[in-house]
Amino acid sequence: MRSGLYHPSVPPIDELIRIEPIYLGRLERQGIFTTGLLLEVTETPTRRQNLADQVGATTNDVELWRDEGQMLNLAGFGSAEHRLLSQSGFEGLNDILAVDLATFGARLARGADELKMDRPSDLTIEGWWDQAHTLAE
Repeated sequence: MRSGLYHPSVPPIDELIRIEPIYLGRLERQGIFTTGLLLEVTETPTRRQNLADQVGATTNDVELWRDEGQMLNLAGFGSAEHRLLSQSGFEGLNDILAVDLATFGARLARGADELKMDRPSDLTIEGWWDQAHTLAE
């Protein structure tokens, strides 16, 4: 951990599963150590293009990283929740936005069962779904 460089509630960039290792080092050399910093430096299409150019990635790569970073920054979200959503077929915020609340909950229930873990509460599931829609506005 890079103590002092990021807030403990903001996930480190290496928790993103869509980033290939080569890009992690390049992002860190750009001073991007957390998903919060990634979201900040990719707020606009121009900034996304600039980052892609700086790290030798495509804008599609940066869009995917941003999408997953937004999901990781949902309230009450940690590595176990990331694993659950990934198991349930949700790799990023856009995947959540593509389904209704009932489908989201059903897929999370199935993923939790497959992972042999407790299903999040209805309140938590609804909160994540609502936050995803709020972020997309």
